[in-house]
Amino acid sequence: MQKKKLVKIALRTLEIIIAIVILGTLFVNINPIFGGRISKEDKSDYEKRAENYVNGRFIYPSEYEIKNQFTDNPVSKKEKVPKGIVPSANPSISKTSKEEFAVTWFGHSSLLIQMNGMNILIDPMFSERSSPISFMGPKRFSKSPIKIEELPEIDIVIISHDHYDHLDMKSIKELDSKVSKYIVPLGVNKHLERWNIDKSKIQDMAWWEEFEVDGLTIACTPARHFSNRKGFNINRTLYASWVLKNENYQVYESGDGGFGGHFKEIRERYGYFDFAIMENGQYNMKWHSSHMFPEEAAETAKILGAKKAMPIHWGAFVLSDHGWDDSVERFVKASEKLDTEVITPKIGETVYLDKYLNYQEKWWQDIE
Repeated sequence: MQKKKLVKIALRTLEIIIAIVILGTLFVNINPIFGGRISKEDKSDYEKRAENYVNGRFIYPSEYEIKNQFTDNPVSKKEKVPKGIVPSANPSISKTSKEEFAVTWFGHSSLLIQMNGMNILIDPMFSERSSPISFMGPKRFSKSPIKIEELPEIDIVIISHDHYDHLDMKSIKELDSKVSKYIVPLGVNKHLERWNIDKSKIQDMAWWEEFEVDGLTIACTPARHFSNRKGFNINRTLYASWVLKNENYQVYESGDGGFGGHFKEIRERYGYFDFAIMENGQYNMKWHSSHMFPEEAAETAKILGAKKAMPIHWGAFVLSDHGWDDSVERFVKASEKLDTEVITPKIGETVYLDKYLNYQEKWWQDIE
């Protein structure tokens, strides 16, 4: 009798598990926030354009892998979330000339680059949470310095990869009426299309492909990371870093990623950089292959030959377990040893690169 009861309980439990799996699968497939699907035609296209597309997934090439020379040595004694208020500035976003370069950091990895007389928005994330569920997941601890409706007309939006802290459906949909063009890695376009973004506005790119517009070249370059929006189907879409160049400036934007030999090849192909915007935060030993330690980020800027560097991917969301200011403190110290000029603006502060000495305050040191 007892055995029959146990079997009955086991069957009932199995039924519940199956029901949960079915409902979860339906939720993921029906809810547009999880993005689009890759078709057979898409896969065939990726095989032709991307050498790192292997057996239906994007990989980091083994020839780029470098034996780890760095360890995680935290210096901050602060909590993951600051106790005090993180200061922000009011962005002074005005139209720039083709000869000027300005950048406004909105926290985490969201940036407005003004270059070549254009407004270029990178990884726009203006929602309160980095999550597919509006009431769960990492919540922003610093105030966004600007509302989407306050942004100027955007010539180009660039997306580095499809993680929720870099590709936010709500932000994209609210921005779309302002945006002329989207530039994304292979496969990320399928997400935008599912969100009813006009296909004619989207340019998808493989590593080493270039897009040119009115004297500005945007190159899609390698990164050591991964993609995943549904909890499965890992690396079905591409992840990338970016090179932006015109006759006056050459700039590198790292997206997310670990340390590797791809940085040396980027430098060999494109030469030295005037400015490197470096991923610098949300790291730990478990994620070391996909997120650099601050000392590696500083070393990368040196490998790229960057005269100046700015750390991002911090100051807004807690995705790892280090002190909230550990990344910037370590990046600055490592860069000073390498004789790299570091720009550390407050969130929302508009930086004019020719006046970079005005943006080197260590403002985070005053906040617990």
